[in-house]
Amino acid sequence: MNLSGCNCGVAITGSFCTFDKVKIEIEEMTKLGISVYPIFSERSATYDTRFGRGDDFVKDIQRITGKKGIFTIQEAEPIGPKAYLDVLVIAPCTGNTLAKLCNGITDSPVLMAAKAHIRNNKPLIISISTNDAMGMNFKNIGMLMNMKNIYFVPFFQDDPVKKPNSLIGKLSMIPETIEEALKGKQLQPVLCDK
Repeated sequence: MNLSGCNCGVAITGSFCTFDKVKIEIEEMTKLGISVYPIFSERSATYDTRFGRGDDFVKDIQRITGKKGIFTIQEAEPIGPKAYLDVLVIAPCTGNTLAKLCNGITDSPVLMAAKAHIRNNKPLIISISTNDAMGMNFKNIGMLMNMKNIYFVPFFQDDPVKKPNSLIGKLSMIPETIEEALKGKQLQPVLCDK
């Protein structure tokens, strides 16, 4: 897999429990030579949670990527007309973001980045992380899977006993998903093991 020189936006939403894993995968992406442009939802950039402080997370991501993050709708809008991204990955993608994306709602930097990027007919990749994926959001996943230029990082049930509706993307498969999406293909199988 040669993704060196690929310009990839990574849009981060508020599934805080995955942030440490997201950091690891972004670092791996940069080691592959991918230029990563970080985009933060307002919550992912500012909320302090039991998983860490928002500003520490932002500083870590900016240090790893070597790029200043995108934090506002206004900063995300030029992604469309400037067309500088080859691919955009939303990782993690919460159920809230998933539902809004499916319904054309653009009220955050991440959603504006997705809207701006998709107008260029380039791949948008979703790495879901939500407790309601096989509940209220199941229809949205199905609808997005049938939309042109939208691809999913393979996903699995992270705790089928305690959280039977929960799905999470296998973050380590982001580079493989990017490679296939750039060819216009969905990486298979979509349903995977942990």
